[in-house]
Amino acid sequence: MQTDTDTLTAPELSWRENALCAQAGPEFFFPAPGSSTREAKQLCGACEGRVACLDYALSNDERFGVWGGLSEKERVRLRRQQTRR
Repeated sequence: MQTDTDTLTAPELSWRENALCAQAGPEFFFPAPGSSTREAKQLCGACEGRVACLDYALSNDERFGVWGGLSEKERVRLRRQQTRR
């Protein structure tokens, strides 16, 4: 059985190999509703894969969690800004 991950080429996911998020648990980047995302965003800010991660999240319409240093609401806002241009 083929999965979505199988259809992606290695360069599209290569940023994950050195991503700082790989060293933290998923609950760090997918906090409970109303919880702070500050720590996750700080870690993202120090990650060399941040831009690629954000591009991935925007391209794949990731709707939950912190990706590339942005929360769900921040990514929605960014998408709106990009479509206005």
